[in-house]
Amino acid sequence: MKAVIVEDEDIASRRLRHLIEELAPECEILTQISSVESGLKWFAENQLPDLIFLDIQLNDGYGFDIIDQLPKHPPIVFTTAYNEYAIRGFKYNGIDYLLKPIDKNELKKALEKYTSIVDTRQNNSADIDSIRQLFTKEYKKRFMVKIGNQFSTYNVEDIAYFMAEDGVIFLYTNKGQKCPIEYTIDQLEEILDPIQFFRINRKYMVSVNAVEEIHSYFNSRLLLKLNPNQEEQIIVSRERTTNFKKWLDM
Repeated sequence: MKAVIVEDEDIASRRLRHLIEELAPECEILTQISSVESGLKWFAENQLPDLIFLDIQLNDGYGFDIIDQLPKHPPIVFTTAYNEYAIRGFKYNGIDYLLKPIDKNELKKALEKYTSIVDTRQNNSADIDSIRQLFTKEYKKRFMVKIGNQFSTYNVEDIAYFMAEDGVIFLYTNKGQKCPIEYTIDQLEEILDPIQFFRINRKYMVSVNAVEEIHSYFNSRLLLKLNPNQEEQIIVSRERTTNFKKWLDM
């Protein structure tokens, strides 16, 4: 088995390599890549490995940016500090999603899963693409809303944000229309593309296009101005501020 590590933190990259060599001594680490730019160059000049260990957020972009440029790619084990990309990760032939710091036992399970997939492919002539379908999940593209006896359809790209108000979730369009929907914020987190939408607190799920202004706020939080605007203060919760900054590449 030949593998590539894509990781921009040197300590994390060396530790991962050490764990892989300990758990799977038959695995040959071809290279350790630290950026999107160097990754694109390496994959353009070399044959594909059997497995990729891929960090999602790199200093100059996303690990996805490398994979998107490949006409095809091998199975991927995602290694990241952020869990909001899990659903998207599995759409990229991801066989596992490991959160940092990488747990040795979890890595062992991921390597065993890879071996199992390869064995299945060899024994049953099953193409890896068929395995990928097991993990594929489509994000929601539109919402149908009933108002009185009429139904209206709203495409996701026309939605600015979702807001919880008195136990009801409202959809706000880019033009300021407000409609109740039968979803919870938790459900919206599961069905919306995390690249496009981010849950900033218990009340709001916002589109990247709706964020008009960002201001520092006390207690390490952020104050947002959204478009369309709300009269109340819209604040990114303290525990979500770091990931929010990553989401916007701040």
